[in-house]
Amino acid sequence: MQGKKAITSMEAPAAIGPYSQAVQVEDWLFISGQIPLEPKSGKLVAGGIAAQAEQVMAHLGAILKAADLTFDALVKTTIYLIDLKDFAVVNEIYGRYFSVDSAPARATVQVAALPKGALIEIDGVARCP
Repeated sequence: MQGKKAITSMEAPAAIGPYSQAVQVEDWLFISGQIPLEPKSGKLVAGGIAAQAEQVMAHLGAILKAADLTFDALVKTTIYLIDLKDFAVVNEIYGRYFSVDSAPARATVQVAALPKGALIEIDGVARCP
């Protein structure tokens, strides 16, 4: 596809399958679901949902940075949780990355399982200037 460009960051874990960390097509950046793996070791972050949510947000930030964007560029995210009881903790951490005026549209869903036993995964779509 003409104009399709893979975006990668060494500060986020390498893809664990046949996909890109993110793909930019014209004015849009599509960020693949990020799970809380340590970028260098590829191991799941210890410490429960709060530590895992922080790690996932760091991955999103690193990928946005690799595309010369910030969290303000995100227009849509989806949060996948193993347990919706973790919603309040995740919501508090997630909310620190956005002002009220710049928060993207979002869906949060509970899922049966996530890769590598993660408790959380977040994907996103950003608009490039």
